Amino acid sequence: MKLATVEYEKTQQTALVTGSGEQLLLLERAHHDVTGKPAPELETMQTIIEGGPAAREILDRLADEQPASAIVDADDVRWMSPLPQPVQIRDFGCFMDHFRNARARIQGVALEDVELPKIQLERPLYYIANRLAMTGHESDVVWPEYSSLRDYELEFACVLGRGGSDISRADAPAHIFGYTIFNDFSARDTQLEEISTGLGLSKSKDFSNANVLGPWIVTADEVGDPYQLEMTARINGDEVSRGTSADMDHRFEDVISFASTSTRLYPGEVFCSGTVPSGCGLEHGRFLEPGDVVELEVAGLGVLRNRVVA
Repeated sequence: MKLATVEYEKTQQTALVTGSGEQLLLLERAHHDVTGKPAPELETMQTIIEGGPAAREILDRLADEQPASAIVDADDVRWMSPLPQPVQIRDFGCFMDHFRNARARIQGVALEDVELPKIQLERPLYYIANRLAMTGHESDVVWPEYSSLRDYELEFACVLGRGGSDISRADAPAHIFGYTIFNDFSARDTQLEEISTGLGLSKSKDFSNANVLGPWIVTADEVGDPYQLEMTARINGDEVSRGTSADMDHRFEDVISFASTSTRLYPGEVFCSGTVPSGCGLEHGRFLEPGDVVELEVAGLGVLRNRVVA
């Protein structure tokens, strides 16, 4: 099941994506047309997630019946982030070869001479991203004036359907609601300045529309094995990155267990994978220019498309 948040007729709506995305079923309208009753549990993606199995039963019924009166063309909506304001968003470093590639290029050394810190190999470390700087599929990303080194990052993410603390690795998959694509746009020149202080990331990741999720959330049951997904990035139609989720050194089971240690997690939190190896311009020297269109494709999750503008 593919679930989206869109703007239709100037209002925010949750929607079931049909086929490959050409049409959408507006969920609240569909529920009213089928039952004659309102459906507060379908009002937002967050309420759907928090609704658990009861909300899923409603979704399954609407997916079966699909009243024509609630179906709209995708050309008539504005895509939003599936979760316009996530409860929380953490971006993990799950692919060690991404860091090796980046260090080799920055330091000007051979790849085999790169040695990562032991803690990075042992733990799925993360930073907390700006959950309010979100946008979705087909939105423009206005680049900040303080940066001229524009970069994309090819990632995907899981969305939590259940909360909890001290979650075991074995129990972690049951906490995943679904998966989506994530583009972690990065001001690389600013980032290099910031990390030299030892204080972590700041304005290199924190600007309007810097975090892009979409185009929709695919429920976990439809994705199947999330560690066999081909991941591709294109700039203006030309392929620039290709990788696979099979190369994750830390998997979502690891990150959920680690993040929940002595910390309560909540439904609707977004856990991002970090960049797949070769999945950003920093690794291969191909950065973005104003007007470039970036497409991130993850098998089974769709294509996330954005234009970078000055």
